[in-house]
Amino acid sequence: MIQQQTLDFLKELAGNNNREWFMANKATFDTARENVIAFTNALLKLMHKVDPALSAELEAKKCVMRIYRDIRFSKNKTPYKINFGISLPTTGTKLGGAEYYMQIQPGGKSFIAGGYWMPEAAHLKAIRQEIDYNAHELKSVIDNPEFVQLFGDFRAQDKLKTLPRDYAADNENIELLKLKSFIAWHPLTDKDIVNAKLAENVAGLCSKIYPLNVFLRNAIV
Repeated sequence: MIQQQTLDFLKELAGNNNREWFMANKATFDTARENVIAFTNALLKLMHKVDPALSAELEAKKCVMRIYRDIRFSKNKTPYKINFGISLPTTGTKLGGAEYYMQIQPGGKSFIAGGYWMPEAAHLKAIRQEIDYNAHELKSVIDNPEFVQLFGDFRAQDKLKTLPRDYAADNENIELLKLKSFIAWHPLTDKDIVNAKLAENVAGLCSKIYPLNVFLRNAIV
């Protein structure tokens, strides 16, 4: 489980996002990160049962993303992320493609998500082609009442303002074809995060995302 002290550290970091404070509290950060790694290890054991495509070589430590921000091209020059991110890719051990992602951030900003965020051009073309050929498969997942209750309206994500190349306005699945990302997202409260059954609850949510990831993986193989 995630300890309250981990959330407390992130909350304090948000108000003191500078190197001096961070270095003075490095031991607290190390403890918080080890807590997240231990949680990720427990989650991985459950997730291998949810999605067999998760590599057996995934290591909890490598799934927990770095706290250091890349500020080279950002107007925001604060050096640290104010959350812990956990990425579970389903195509080997590297990011890219369909995956599961968890963010731990106090103040009700935590969430669990899955799918494919902003696919590269070749993958986006392949996914759109799969939607055009087999939209019924995707719709059977995203229009399932339980899926809608957990993750909301899948079609409401960021999409093109114009028509995608090679597809007409009268295509019955045009709203799906205009999507830029293919994500299922569910918010988590601070109370959810410190729940002793967090790993089981997150794995349960991911099991509902699993059919979406299968559709996306099949599209880009």
